[in-house]
Amino acid sequence: MPKVADPRLADKGRLAYEWARKHMPILVKSIERLERDRPLHGIRAGFCLHVTKETSVLVMGARMLGADVGLCAANPLTTQDDVAAFLASQGIDVYAWRNESMDEYYSCIRSVLSSRPATLTDDGSDMHVLYHREFKGVYTPIGGTEETTTGVTRLRALARDGILAYPIIAVNDAYTKHLFDNRYGTGQSTIDGILRATSMLLAGKTMVVAGYGWVGKGIASRARGMGAKVVVTEVDPIRALEAHMDGFAVMPMDEACRYADVIVTATGQINVVRGEHIRAMKDGVVLANAGHFDVEIDVRWLERNARGKRLVRENLEEYILDGRSIYLIARGRIANLVAAEGHPPEVMALSFANQLLSIVYLVRNHASMERKVYGVPGEIDRQVALNALDAMGIRIDEPTEEQVAYAGRWM
Repeated sequence: MPKVADPRLADKGRLAYEWARKHMPILVKSIERLERDRPLHGIRAGFCLHVTKETSVLVMGARMLGADVGLCAANPLTTQDDVAAFLASQGIDVYAWRNESMDEYYSCIRSVLSSRPATLTDDGSDMHVLYHREFKGVYTPIGGTEETTTGVTRLRALARDGILAYPIIAVNDAYTKHLFDNRYGTGQSTIDGILRATSMLLAGKTMVVAGYGWVGKGIASRARGMGAKVVVTEVDPIRALEAHMDGFAVMPMDEACRYADVIVTATGQINVVRGEHIRAMKDGVVLANAGHFDVEIDVRWLERNARGKRLVRENLEEYILDGRSIYLIARGRIANLVAAEGHPPEVMALSFANQLLSIVYLVRNHASMERKVYGVPGEIDRQVALNALDAMGIRIDEPTEEQVAYAGRWM
């Protein structure tokens, strides 16, 4: 049986769905273009995503294309309960509510996998990994997709070890996903989460951004736009050089932590902010994580070494050390979704258009695909970009026949 927090929230969730759909014309155009053919008819589609108003447009779109849908959350703390209730009222098999325990979280994923979905769409790859641990040999999906950098890294490790059981399309690697979702979406929504949790003024503050991938670039850019003094830490020399050329101060974390007012992790790595860094921080530093998993800040060190802890605002905990307070947003989990509402719908429309078209591609082409991680087909990426421009009312040039011929010549 599907399980949500409160079915009575369905009407509120419908309003959230309608608002998101109104602001996701890129995804809506993709759905409408395929709706007549119903390419997912007869397909059981499993989704493990953050259950937000934006996700509701994707999931309802998959059903409009003929899919039978099961949905669980990609994080125990990020479900919008009104959206979950609305989707359940529409016949979607939803297993998600905010503040799941870790046992409940994995039980919900198992509930979706137990229905043997033919396609698996994931955010972080907890569903993909759980399939390979517990369901491999029970049945084999025709393929899957993955939304995040962290999840794609895990899936490539499965493929490298010869364990991957079905083809994967790495939606995260699409240009129209990582260039816009990771940079503009996470950049804005992480700042939103920090402001909602703290109500602090960023202008004049020193913000340390750990990691200068697409997510880190977005956070650094938006923080600078709000008047913060931004410092970047990196382990990659090319990205560090890029951050320097973009006008940011670059230094190691053990130096940057001494000046920080706010530290945001965006690396996908473990223990980026460690005990030795926390010891060196000044009083009142705010810690936030923008990575998918809650491993980038060593919260266990804080728990072991703090003299006391209290919740001072919603999603903001104060850890009391020797004469200093360190503040942690959203328990070290993904701040933009726990302390705020995640990406704006206009950005998620690009990512979810890639997801939906990649699922359709898998259904149509899985028989000829190997058990490995693929990039998003170029024609899908291009179509999403064209749909985005069309939705924004932007026209572009087309190459002339002469230009096409010139580009194909070698002399």
